[in-house]
Amino acid sequence: EVQLVESGGGLVQAGGSLRLSCVASLDDYAIGWFRQAPGKDREGVACYSPADGSTYLGDSIKDRFTISGNRKNTVWLQMNNLRPEDTSIYFCAAKASCAGWRTPTRWRSWGQGTRVSVSS
Repeated sequence: EVQLVESGGGLVQAGGSLRLSCVASLDDYAIGWFRQAPGKDREGVACYSPADGSTYLGDSIKDRFTISGNRKNTVWLQMNNLRPEDTSIYFCAAKASCAGWRTPTRWRSWGQGTRVSVSS
């Protein structure tokens, strides 16, 4: 089973930026980013497919976040112009492709998460 490790979270002021990284123990898995704030459902943020470099972004963040990868086992989530409502634990997950990526239950392997806090 693929293992995932996230890094890059932290505390930042509103308007600032963070870059999250997700490293998978195996190559060629699609990597998705999700976030979950206290008391809220897990939300799909973005997906990266190493097969062809395709990227997908959620509607709520597509003008501020970008996702990229090295076509092997590492994916980055660049988050710009952060807002207090972006405060969450961010998780990466892996599966065979980005098909149906927004649905958390379709992902089999998850990292432990990295906390992002945005102060106003």
